[in-house]
Amino acid sequence: MTSHPNKEQISDLPKTSNPATRALNGAGYFRLEQLTEGYEDEIAQLHGVGPKAIRILREALSELGLSFASGKGSKKGE
Repeated sequence: MTSHPNKEQISDLPKTSNPATRALNGAGYFRLEQLTEGYEDEIAQLHGVGPKAIRILREALSELGLSFASGKGSKKGE
């Protein structure tokens, strides 16, 4: 029997809105540690991820002594 990895993906992301969760998962983020590789401004640009979701994610990372990647994310068109 074959399993579908995406359906069985274990997530430790904090509870945010359903659109934010779908956007994060769609971008490949399922674990808090993965967010340390992403720039906050780029994650905030994901459709469905608003200021409240960013705040929740930032606080959850901070509780673990983690943070979003430092520096500026790449901007399209620059």
